[in-house]
Formats: sequence, C-alpha cells, structure tokens
Amino acid sequence: MMKHNTIFEALNWASSFLVEKGRDDNAARLLMQHIYQINYSGLMMRMHDAIDEAKWEEFQLMVQKHANGRPVQYITGVEEFFGRTFQVDESVLIPRPETEELIVGAIDRMKRLFGDHAELKIADIGTGSGAIAVTMKKEWPTAEVVATDISQAALQTAERNAQDLNASIEFRLGDLTDPLENEKWDVILSNPPYIAYDEAKDMSEVVLEHEPHSALFAEENGLILYRKLAEKLPKLVKKQALIGVEIGYTQGEAVAQFFKSSFPNSKIEIVKDINQKNRFVFCEIDV
Repeated sequence: MMKHNTIFEALNWASSFLVEKGRDDNAARLLMQHIYQINYSGLMMRMHDAIDEAKWEEFQLMVQKHANGRPVQYITGVEEFFGRTFQVDESVLIPRPETEELIVGAIDRMKRLFGDHAELKIADIGTGSGAIAVTMKKEWPTAEVVATDISQAALQTAERNAQDLNASIEFRLGDLTDPLENEKWDVILSNPPYIAYDEAKDMSEVVLEHEPHSALFAEENGLILYRKLAEKLPKLVKKQALIGVEIGYTQGEAVAQFFKSSFPNSKIEIVKDINQKNRFVFCEIDV
C-alpha cells in the first residue's frame, strides 16, 4: 500500500476504505485522534502535517481491525461518557450516549425528592464499565455509591475506571440484587441486559461478535431482569426512594407495569430519549 504523506491523505484513504467495507467513515477520525492523543480541533489543525511512519503503520492496522468488525472503542480501549474518559474492553458493554440521559433524569428527580447535596445511598446494578456508578459519584459527591456486577472481569474494568477518575465506590460481585441484601437504599439505577434473543438477527455483527452477550440479552423477551428487580426491590428501598432503569424502546408499558405492581402508590414515568424513543422508566416512591 502506498504511503500517504499527510494526515489528511491518510484519513481520506481510511474513510473510503471503511465505507467500502460498510463501516462508519467517522471511525477513521476517531482512530487518528487516538493515535496522536489529540481532540477534534487539534486534529483539524494538523491535517496537513506529514504522518510519521510508525503512526501510519499503526493507523493502517487499526483501520483494518475496524473494517473487520471490531468496534472502535475496543481498538482504542476508551469511550467518552458524561465528559469523562472510561476504559473499555470486551468484558464490558460500550457505554451509550442514551445512558447519559438516565443520569440526567435521575439527578433531576433526586434534587426534587431529597434536595441538593443529600447524603444518599446509591446502588448501580450491573455496572459493566462503571459508567453509571462513577458518574453518579462525581456528580453527587456526598453519595455513598455501591456498584454490582455478575462478571468479575467487568468489575475489574469498573474498578480501574473508578481509580482513574478518582471516584470512591464500593464494588460487589453477585447477581442482580443479591449483593445489596439487608440494606436500605435511596436510589437504585440499572441498565440491565434487555434485548430479546430473537432480536439478534436484526443486530449489527459489530455488536454481536464483540460485545459481551451476557450484557446484551435477557430471557422473557428481554424483560426477565426488570420483573426480578420489581419483585426484589420493595425490601431494599427506603420509604422515600428513586428507581431508574434503562429499557428497550418497546418495553415501556411492560416494565412500568412490573413496578406498578410492586409499588402501587409510586409515581411511575416512561421517559423518551433524545431520539424520541421510550428509553427509561423512573419509579418515585414517597410514602
């Protein structure tokens, strides 16, 4: 392959190559930013710089990996979430922008329910990379935050992120609510696996072949974990509490009904994401 002399030429080659392979051409820019450790504006300023031989080799390799289907975030090992950089690898789901909206929605309701700066006990169930737990601790520093996951490898990734981002969080290994028993919580958040197994046929192979299936799929048409959460949480939350979960866009009514059965006097909302799809269910308990 001929040497592309400038960053601009290298990006042009990569964009065309990725489009040819049915991938997002924007990945080329993200990979180049990673190689040079610069942001978007930094890259724009260096477009006509000569590309270093070693960096050109590295760039080609990364572009080829993405062309073969590996997600950009697993190639670079990082993803941005709520303005912070999180480490990610194949042990965890890549944090999605929609999940940032779960945090915004939770914080708005926490302020109304508990008042600013209240000393709250927050649990993040199925923490994965730790994105929700770490962000909640950073955004609500007076909180005591506990993060759980069934995967030891995921917890190790989450612990690294908490250390890197200077967030004091307790991590517990275990299934769903098991690590939270015999305590009472003010806030419970979760972005559990919620994709039905029969939806796999409609999914991108980039996701299917690389992201952990245990973090993607769930039984009972993707609803089993919400049903179990709704059954178990009445014993685990305080008299005044907030529960917030991320859902698949077709699951709003079913998930709302689970929580309605368990918390008949609560305020339950199905909330849309920025793309106007049902994406969150919030349950405010104030008895």
